[in-house]
Amino acid sequence: MLVKGIADGWWWVLTRLGLSRHRWQTLPRLTRRAVKAVVWVGLGLLLVALFGVWKTSALAIAAVVLALVVPPWGKVTVRGRPVGKAILPVAVLALAITYPFYGVVSSMPQLPIFGPVPQMSTMVGMAVFTMMALGLNFVVGYAGLLDLGYVAFYAMGSYMAGWFASAQFAKQNVNFGGIGIAPGVTGFHFSIWLVLIMAGIATAIVGVIIGLPTLRLRGDYLAIVTLGFGEIMPQVARNGDSLAGFNLTNGTGGITPIDGPGFGNWLHHHLGLPANYLTLGTNADRVFFWTALVLVLLTIFASARLRDSRLGRAWVAIREDEVAAAAMGVPLMRTKTWAYATGAFFGGVAGAYYASYNGGAFPDEFFFNISVFILCMVILGGMGNIWGVIFGACFLEYLDREGLANIGAWLNGHFGPGGSDFELWRKTLDVPLYEFGIFGAILVIVMLFRPEGLIPSSRRAAEFREGVHDEPLFDVEEHDERLYTPEPT
Repeated sequence: MLVKGIADGWWWVLTRLGLSRHRWQTLPRLTRRAVKAVVWVGLGLLLVALFGVWKTSALAIAAVVLALVVPPWGKVTVRGRPVGKAILPVAVLALAITYPFYGVVSSMPQLPIFGPVPQMSTMVGMAVFTMMALGLNFVVGYAGLLDLGYVAFYAMGSYMAGWFASAQFAKQNVNFGGIGIAPGVTGFHFSIWLVLIMAGIATAIVGVIIGLPTLRLRGDYLAIVTLGFGEIMPQVARNGDSLAGFNLTNGTGGITPIDGPGFGNWLHHHLGLPANYLTLGTNADRVFFWTALVLVLLTIFASARLRDSRLGRAWVAIREDEVAAAAMGVPLMRTKTWAYATGAFFGGVAGAYYASYNGGAFPDEFFFNISVFILCMVILGGMGNIWGVIFGACFLEYLDREGLANIGAWLNGHFGPGGSDFELWRKTLDVPLYEFGIFGAILVIVMLFRPEGLIPSSRRAAEFREGVHDEPLFDVEEHDERLYTPEPT
């Protein structure tokens, strides 16, 4: 109702300006798209000039946006082959790869309220959480299983890096491709690239073991069981420094330092690849970001291929109607377990990589709210849609790392004590303290006005708008009777 009222008001204004809805519909589609894009980009530039920090690079950004949005790239063909659908994703990927070179705070405009562009450390976090959100999307978005314990796989991946790429087990002395190991340092020191694979396989196996007895449950019961699993793992990490006299997790102190990634001296000299990420100084975040981007691309590739596969169609069938899927021969337990194991695999890989980036695995990073945080990313962006999940993960992680702090600084600078305009409150407002209240409000608003998510898949949107159940037999018979009964003459 609210959206319809806004639309009616908008058309009332345009009609008064001489552009009625009928006249707008008669314009060519490309013209309408260009006009809408120019209006929105112009409005954005105006807001930056009035309430943000203006830089001439804003014009270049506007030109890039118009070049990506206005032309009908989807219709482009090369030698009769449609290649237009790949142009926009490739362009976005190119912008992401080159972000470390142009995404400098001093040369970019600052948006109103949100402030400067994200720093490189934030971009690494956004990439890692995108990978975890895509992993959870296998379970929640494709198979329709509510998982509240996904943080457990993140924790297991992190501690896998701690066990096999640090001096945690000092009585052992195994070095299998470890990078930057000082002389005399003992423990397991496997190559981080091997640890990533090990973490993914280990978490997938644990996901299968846990999923076999729990995935027989449905709905709220499954959510409660996964919630319990998500609470057990952080407790094990926090109190695992004395398990029958064995120090597994080093307790609240965590496992640190963890070896950094790298390709060794031979590949560095012959191919120019970085020998050790940790020795790159200020450029380390760039390389960590590019590596995380590669991992995200692999996750996207796996998500797209599995979504369109026979297994992916079985997941969707279970999500839409589990009873009907079972009646059509879909093995429920095996199919659900595959979804759980696949999501666990990517959660473990992301956890191991992030532990290597942070230089340690600490139990305070694995609270239950991380599971809810990742679930919010999937719901906000659009369950089942890869691009929607990516947007939700990047947006919420940016708010968590920088966005809320920037919003607080902007509000205090304009309306707080000593504000430049006028003062609405006397004490400094610490917006990050209300983080989860703000995230909750965002979810409530999305559920009220767009329950399928901001960028949903077409199938998921149809489920919310039209439902997935069959039309009642009475209505069908009535429709058929009206269709085939001749009208009286």
